[in-house]
Amino acid sequence: MANKVNDNKILLAFYGDDFTGSTDALESLSRAGVKTVLFLEPPSLQLLRQYPGLKAYGVAGNTRALSPAAMEKTLLPAFKKIKQSGVKHIHYKICSTFDSSPVIGSIGKAIDTGALVFPKKFVPLLAAAPVLGRYCLFGNLFARMGIGSEGAIHRLDRHPSMSKHPVTPADESDLRLRLKKQTKKKTGLLDITQLSKSKPDILKEVQRIKKEGAAVLLIDAVYQEQLTIIGELLEDWADGKSLFSVGSSGIGSALGQFWNECGIIEPVKEWSDPGEAGPILVISGSCSPVTDAQIEYAISNDFEEVILEEKFILKDDKKAMGSAIWNAQVLLQKGKSVIVHANGTKRKSKKNISPEKLGRALGRIAREIAAQGLYRRLVISGGDTSSYAAREMGIISVEMIAPLVVGAPLCKATAPDSPIDGLEVNFKGGQVGAPNYFEIARTGKL
Repeated sequence: MANKVNDNKILLAFYGDDFTGSTDALESLSRAGVKTVLFLEPPSLQLLRQYPGLKAYGVAGNTRALSPAAMEKTLLPAFKKIKQSGVKHIHYKICSTFDSSPVIGSIGKAIDTGALVFPKKFVPLLAAAPVLGRYCLFGNLFARMGIGSEGAIHRLDRHPSMSKHPVTPADESDLRLRLKKQTKKKTGLLDITQLSKSKPDILKEVQRIKKEGAAVLLIDAVYQEQLTIIGELLEDWADGKSLFSVGSSGIGSALGQFWNECGIIEPVKEWSDPGEAGPILVISGSCSPVTDAQIEYAISNDFEEVILEEKFILKDDKKAMGSAIWNAQVLLQKGKSVIVHANGTKRKSKKNISPEKLGRALGRIAREIAAQGLYRRLVISGGDTSSYAAREMGIISVEMIAPLVVGAPLCKATAPDSPIDGLEVNFKGGQVGAPNYFEIARTGKL
């Protein structure tokens, strides 16, 4: 299948464990000048040929919210289809805060499944993404509070948000120990001191780690410039064959930086100004305190909110849905930007509201309102709910059109037979952005 790579010039394909994280990977590649399209389902070879100049593509999945058994059932056919495109680099894109557990979103299960389809002696793992405020030091992950903000940096198991995540709380910062509970494969570490050596010495260290039985190679990184040598290593390890790697958008950044340095790809130096969008619609299923603060800021700065009733989410109550849509429409008609949400972490109910139920509910609301032509820019907030919302809206693919906040680009949606088709969409993870994020999304300016 190697000729497929040459014919289509596709350098990389990634599978994202949620939608917001997938648009983060889309951005890192697009900024490097790698023309990339993000799909909701693994594309056929025929569909890929419809995108002239395509050099990378992604699939926005929802495996972060699935059990290990459901993950394997989803990932196995997806990886096999991706393999048919003959692409050299296959990246399973995870959240830069390593959101996972042995029972939900298991990164270990993703590694095991990928290794079945793309057999190699080891799987590179890069969690760090310095541009997002994610740093890996001696195997321990550190994260800034908020992406695109000036928040403090915390060790992951002491992070005010991630240590208290409602689904996958981070109770350990050493990623080797985290993975030990998710896969039987041994994880070795290329630490920050080894990474600073010459390339021949780095390769010797890698050989030593592999001889010790490591099937997964965790790679430290603290500074963005360190990703270039990591990209070079990934390219070498591919060696003309499919290389399966796991990690944050740092994988795409590493390869992009190396390709830029080699002159294979020219980085994008200037993007068109998206401008102000008028009233925007925000749908949020995020439970992050970062998003809570953003909603509070927006409401105090001329945004309006519509809070979904619990019975609507749990019972799919049509009357409550109609009320939410009507209230949002009235406000948009008055020129007000609107945030539709379920009260985030402040929800008092202890009932378990699934990401699928909430995501699909928000997607239906956005689609119904779009049919009235009341907005042209949509923000979807929340990693666990975003994939379900996008599917409910009929989106099949998105392409980056402009940067907003690092990790959350502005995109154009392709959604045939849906009023969402052609609209500007922005997918925002719960941890992304400063308090004024939604104002930035409305104006298109930092």
